[in-house]
Amino acid sequence: MIWTGGRLIAIDWLRGLAFLAMAVFHFGRDFEVLGLVPPGTTFGGGWNFSARAIASSFIFLAGLSLWLANGRRMRWPSYAKRLGLLIAAAAGVSVATYVAVPGAWVRFGILHSIALSSLIGLLFLRAPWGMTALAAALVLFAAPSLRSEALNSHWLLWLGLGTSIPTMMDWEPMVPWLAPFLAGLAFGQAGGARLLAWGPDKPGPLAQAAAWPGRHALSLYLIHQPVLIAIIFAGAWVWQRV
Repeated sequence: MIWTGGRLIAIDWLRGLAFLAMAVFHFGRDFEVLGLVPPGTTFGGGWNFSARAIASSFIFLAGLSLWLANGRRMRWPSYAKRLGLLIAAAAGVSVATYVAVPGAWVRFGILHSIALSSLIGLLFLRAPWGMTALAAALVLFAAPSLRSEALNSHWLLWLGLGTSIPTMMDWEPMVPWLAPFLAGLAFGQAGGARLLAWGPDKPGPLAQAAAWPGRHALSLYLIHQPVLIAIIFAGAWVWQRV
């Protein structure tokens, strides 16, 4: 049911599924960004719902992973390494999008959100699961009432409490996106990981292959967009010559 190193293989499978769903979503969105489908095709309705569901699943699993890795004993070296990778990756996304799309560059996207949530999560790591769940509910349902024009500063975009939002390709501020992170942490604190202790006791090649995307989700996240865009450009080039 788990990897020999104590890693729940189901977590990797779920994270891999979330990545696949995200890649499919971005593939559709890229067609619109590149002007290959009418404006507004991938905004609203089911597209918006799927975007929120996919982001929530990633962030929820990040909160659960914080508990699985550090709930019983804080492993500072591995925590610091993971946090450093997240911060570096988030900064890379900001720089890359600023160069590629300066009018809509990512100031605080999903990687920024997970990195900051990982720091805030430390405050709840030893709290009762009910307190963590309550904090998640407050972020989701109560915090939005605190929105104010006084918080419209670009330096406060990470809060998500302003009333004016500049154009951005990705924006996952603390309100409301800290909520699924804390919900994942509370799920782990309440013993929810037992519900994910399924799968082969000794994963074979197929099970390990299915888990590979989830184990390397950060790396795949960073490279999947250039790959998708290259596929779209190649497909458009071939289509024009058929």
